[in-house]
Amino acid sequence: MSTVSEIKETTSVELALKGTETIELTGSQAVLEALIAEEVNTVFGYPGGAIMPIYDALYDYNDRLNHVLVRHEQGGIHAGQGYARSSGKVGVVFATSGPGATNLVTGLADAMIDSTPLVCITGQVFAHLLGTDAFQETDVVNITTPVTKWNYQITDATEIPHILAKAFYIARTGRPGPVLIDITKNAQLQKIHYKGYSKCEHIRSYRPKPIVRKEYVEAAAALINQAKKPFVVFGQGVILGNAEAEFRKFIEKGGLPAAWTLLGLSALPTDHPLNVGMLGMHGNYGPNVLTNECDVLIAVGMRFDDRVTGRLDKYARQAKIIHLDIDPAEIDKNVKADVPVWGDCKETLPLLTRLIQQQNRSEWLHTFSELTRKEQEVVILDELHPKTEALSMGEVINLLNEITNGEAVVVTDVGQHQMVACRYARFNRSRSNITSGGLGTMGFALPAAIGAKFGAQDRAVVAVIGDGGFQMTLQELGTIMQTGVDVKILILNNQFLGMVRQWQDLFNDKRYSFVNIQSPDFVQLAKAYGISGRSVKQRADLKTALQGMLDHQGSYLLEVYVGKENNVFPMVPQGCSVSEIRLK
Repeated sequence: MSTVSEIKETTSVELALKGTETIELTGSQAVLEALIAEEVNTVFGYPGGAIMPIYDALYDYNDRLNHVLVRHEQGGIHAGQGYARSSGKVGVVFATSGPGATNLVTGLADAMIDSTPLVCITGQVFAHLLGTDAFQETDVVNITTPVTKWNYQITDATEIPHILAKAFYIARTGRPGPVLIDITKNAQLQKIHYKGYSKCEHIRSYRPKPIVRKEYVEAAAALINQAKKPFVVFGQGVILGNAEAEFRKFIEKGGLPAAWTLLGLSALPTDHPLNVGMLGMHGNYGPNVLTNECDVLIAVGMRFDDRVTGRLDKYARQAKIIHLDIDPAEIDKNVKADVPVWGDCKETLPLLTRLIQQQNRSEWLHTFSELTRKEQEVVILDELHPKTEALSMGEVINLLNEITNGEAVVVTDVGQHQMVACRYARFNRSRSNITSGGLGTMGFALPAAIGAKFGAQDRAVVAVIGDGGFQMTLQELGTIMQTGVDVKILILNNQFLGMVRQWQDLFNDKRYSFVNIQSPDFVQLAKAYGISGRSVKQRADLKTALQGMLDHQGSYLLEVYVGKENNVFPMVPQGCSVSEIRLK
């Protein structure tokens, strides 16, 4: 696998440009030069007719760009997401026209709602064929407009350098997101007089960071200083803003209990004394209940998703709301803010920290501790140390914590295992939790884990997946086989589509409608791809099997059979307030 350090600092094109004004390149070469100038080192993609000129040019760039051949375009874009989330860089994806481009749509929607920076480059039919229903032609620009931060179609190669510069700038700045650039085949083949590449640093009418208003920061500080029961809820904005240190100083000075959203997990070490747990439908008991008892609620880099708020008309009605966010569109969208603090939280948090008073709120923190103790007695102890014969998902994650010591990158799919992993996984470092949050995309984890490993090559990457989600993208085992990337695959197999079954259990009188799912022999399947594996059903074998998975040189698949009808609690039932959370 190529690393950034292995990429040549000066390209042959840059050398050729020295002493001359221009050099002749094809549009395809200009695309690749743009990627190198943007310090891209890994591209995930799948070739096809309409993007073939770019792949032909890539043949001469394989010493500077590491291309990962995925098995499906959806796998490619999820891998790009995993790469971006673990590395903090922009993920890059190639796909051809028609079905290749439309196969990106799910990943684009996922990246859009989860604010993941991507640049997707799709091939398109020749410009003179546009609108003729040519072979593998689709109007990808109009198809993807709702699920991209920006998209654009290039029909003339002279546009390529500045459009790609603009694409990377838009993808990574402000609230990050996916960008799609569609390039017609004639533009890829067209020769241009290339004058070099300049990174974009400004676009008229696009303001990635709103102006910070001093009066709002002062008003927020005054509310916090007066508060008896302040409560911080934080999301992925802290991670995207690289503001983990600033956030920690803020809560420590104010003595502020802080709870995280699903995507905010790992921004603050799990064992930090002010970390009071997870918010939301399957979050912790204390932070959910006390949301409706705090007097000031400080939201940092989160968007008040319905899974966090429950019934909006019963959400924190007693509290003054302070909302820090880089995206003005999120302010007042779901929850009305008494004090909106627009701006990058890396800039706004230090301003706020300087103005708040040093406080020790031990009595208020003790309230959280008491509710945590109650949750431990009713739920957590039985989940982590079950007395039943069947293994629980929680005890698997708990043992994984012991072995990894909170240092692994954990990539989860969507379902019961996702909620359990995010509830019980322990993290010491940021960018350690990678999951599909807003869209809830089954099949996300395996390809995202591949991308995450390319983005964090020095860290162990564990994909925690259900038996249902794994079967949606299991073809990416072929990508693992071909690249040799080291990903640990942990399948928690309950022989059900578990989360849907739980809802049918609780709300549909156990009318289990099409949630029984049969699976192949996952270990033998992995073996067919040259990946070692093991299946475990007994508690006595679990710890040894987990240790063996992590110690194994190269990728490994461990299947753990867990209780078939175990439910995930606590739970806020749909249509209820967060304070109506059920412990059982």
